Amino acid sequence: MSSNTPPSPSKNNAAAPNAEGEHKVSNFLRQIIENDLEKGTYAGRRWAGTPGDAAHHAAGQPDPAKIRTRFPPEPNGYLHIGHAKSICLNFGLARDYGGVCHMRFDDTNPEKEDTEYVNSILDAVQWLGFNWEANGQSHLFQASDYFDFMYRAAEYLITAGHAYVDEQTAEQMRAARGDFGKPGVDSPFRSRTPAENLARFREMRDGAHEDGSMVLRAKIDMASPNINMRDPAIYRIRRATHHNTGDKWCIYPMYTFAHPIEDALEQITHSICTLEFEDQRPFYDWLMDRLCEGGLLAHPAPHQYEFARLNLTYVITSKRKLAQLVYDHKVSGWDDPRMPTIVGLRRRGYTPESIQLFAERIGVTKSDSWIDYSTLEGCLREDLENKAHRGMAVLDPVKLVLTNWAEAFGADDYTEDCTQPALPHHAVPEGQTPPPDRVFKIGKEVWIEREDFEEVPPKGYKRLFPGNVVRLKGGYVIECTGCAKDANGTVTEVHAKVIPGTKSGTPGADIVKAKAAITWVSVASGVSAEVRLYDRLFSDPNPDAGGKDFIEALNPNSLKVVTAYVEPSLASAQPDQKFQFERFGYFVADRVDHVAGSKPVFNRVTGLKDSWAK
Repeated sequence: MSSNTPPSPSKNNAAAPNAEGEHKVSNFLRQIIENDLEKGTYAGRRWAGTPGDAAHHAAGQPDPAKIRTRFPPEPNGYLHIGHAKSICLNFGLARDYGGVCHMRFDDTNPEKEDTEYVNSILDAVQWLGFNWEANGQSHLFQASDYFDFMYRAAEYLITAGHAYVDEQTAEQMRAARGDFGKPGVDSPFRSRTPAENLARFREMRDGAHEDGSMVLRAKIDMASPNINMRDPAIYRIRRATHHNTGDKWCIYPMYTFAHPIEDALEQITHSICTLEFEDQRPFYDWLMDRLCEGGLLAHPAPHQYEFARLNLTYVITSKRKLAQLVYDHKVSGWDDPRMPTIVGLRRRGYTPESIQLFAERIGVTKSDSWIDYSTLEGCLREDLENKAHRGMAVLDPVKLVLTNWAEAFGADDYTEDCTQPALPHHAVPEGQTPPPDRVFKIGKEVWIEREDFEEVPPKGYKRLFPGNVVRLKGGYVIECTGCAKDANGTVTEVHAKVIPGTKSGTPGADIVKAKAAITWVSVASGVSAEVRLYDRLFSDPNPDAGGKDFIEALNPNSLKVVTAYVEPSLASAQPDQKFQFERFGYFVADRVDHVAGSKPVFNRVTGLKDSWAK
């Protein structure tokens, strides 16, 4: 199924109250949770204050959390907008239903993980507005702390006859696995006794065998129609230094084995993941049943639920492909404002509130769909409309000279203060004091946009052309008299006369009617600034679909850097402060390169409307 719009409300999308009394649009996950709460499915659970096995939790207190969810990234890269949806979903459900969301690092693959990614992930979750503190406890965990229990669980499966060591090559195992039309073939090592398998597994643990020479497999059903149940590998030999456990282990659990155990030790109730794990759920349940039967894990076991991952147009979310963009210098880094990484979105100027609104608006379904990028941009505009202070900037400047300025005001160097509201009146909540007005100078010379003058105007053009009058926004009405050009015919100056008595906000200011008002910045007090005009990184809405080379779809106009002039209120902006540049859209003071007062650098976040709409 493909759609560019979020799912519409239906009888299954009734509003559900959250902890703050607000009503969220319901979805199938909320309905499952509400049903479990009503039936008391997890009401008898106990929590010992830290993750642990059945005996550990049995000695604890009744769980103060009504539900437990988790956000379990692997620390092998920077999080992206798809992860942001999962963060908002898992932490949001826990918040709304009196629960706790665990922050857990699934660090079972030592070759690809790094503390750099751990730190960036923690920062991203907190920036989005969530944390893992609840009931006076931190719920920050890492799977590698459970390696001892995972090993114990593997030995239990071996002794109970549910696992065996297989010494076939990877190619032999692949060939024996069968396919959707052909059942698998039993390994010649499948009939070993539990004692033989246990001895072999301990040799694996002790480093007696080479990497890749053998694996531990669950003994389930080689004829299962679900290929994932055909004796999946659960441990492999891999000599690699782990960022947390060092060189303690030379065998590591497979993700499909580790993940359910992590959930159970942490007393997770609702284990929420994306649809690609749906075929793994039978193994998840099989493993939970075996370990609960053996008394290692507590009842009731966690249950896995799947939802459709985020598919966003004009974006790629493959970590491998994003890394290629970085390492091939197609972008400036992981936090390049064109990247869909959370650090990139943050530097671009997206707000946590806009991303939370986006996650809420697109909803949660079990069917794949495409969300148009304009939906994300729309959420940002909605958030910034009543927050971002206004300001004037000239991005493609040409000088406007008011030739009668000295005649009108007595001196060429005379200047006057002009004022404009920092926020429009409709943006200030009733009863709140509006922010102070912006104050800026007007003088004989101002910068205007080059497109605001036409020597020979096209039909319907209302801005500056010889004989026409316009208002300098917040300032005077002026009448255009002509221009000056260089030898190539390029306009170097626009000339006009100021009309005294027409200054905005003064009595009689409207005695001369102007059909247009244009933005401007004073030459005397305006500040030069670097403005980075970012756009979508790809020109193809589905840049890597169907085996396409996504590099071919890079948008050559995704970044244009200009030297602009901005009013003084913008030049004093703090890094990461957002503004609406009047007529141009939303901009942010770059959180890395901008220096207030001495080196203004602004990024375009998004325009005032969708310029990509067909």
